[in-house]
Amino acid sequence: MSKPFTYTPKDKTRINHAIRAAELRVVGPEGENLGVLSLTEALAAAESRSLDLIEISPNAEPPVAKIMDYGKYRYQTGRKAREVKAKSHVTETKSVQVKIGTGDHDQQLKAKRIAEWLDEGHRVKVDLFLWGRYKYMEEGFLKERLDRFLKIIPTDYKVADPVKKGPKGYTTTIERMPGGQKSAPRPAAPKVAVAESKGPKTAPEQKSKKKSLDELLESGMI
Repeated sequence: MSKPFTYTPKDKTRINHAIRAAELRVVGPEGENLGVLSLTEALAAAESRSLDLIEISPNAEPPVAKIMDYGKYRYQTGRKAREVKAKSHVTETKSVQVKIGTGDHDQQLKAKRIAEWLDEGHRVKVDLFLWGRYKYMEEGFLKERLDRFLKIIPTDYKVADPVKKGPKGYTTTIERMPGGQKSAPRPAAPKVAVAESKGPKTAPEQKSKKKSLDELLESGMI
């Protein structure tokens, strides 16, 4: 062979003289079928091409071997394994809790995080947490509050589990809409130009400002 190879028990793929099968169905380096050959014939075919004989399907009857460079074979199988791993995605059910008193800013942050989870393929369980007197408020009002929050989520989704009442409030589960558009990145806030200070205000300016405030007070606007 072009390169000697020492087989060890740690190797899962047998090659060359480490192969134990008496007969093999042999595939050539270009994918051509060379038929069923004895181990001696298969080794000779690989030797004539300065390549390795690699047992690729040991459990077949008879086992299947391919003639190719072992280094190239390891590279190809490793790349395929990485591609499969990259495509495999473990989905989870994430949870987000909102309250009646949650401010607009916090709601926007939670909605953005939900959109990111949905874009990653996860499902999201959204809970409207109720406590104290909020537990006894009208059902329609509470569902409307939850629906209002769902509408600000910046990505396409569908309801996987309709809104229902639970021990701690109302809950629903959503998931990404197949073929839906992913959330667009939020544009940066425009910079506001700040005028430079040109020194302390003059006495006429201060007097004019005081007069304006007095007028507003007299008119009842302040």
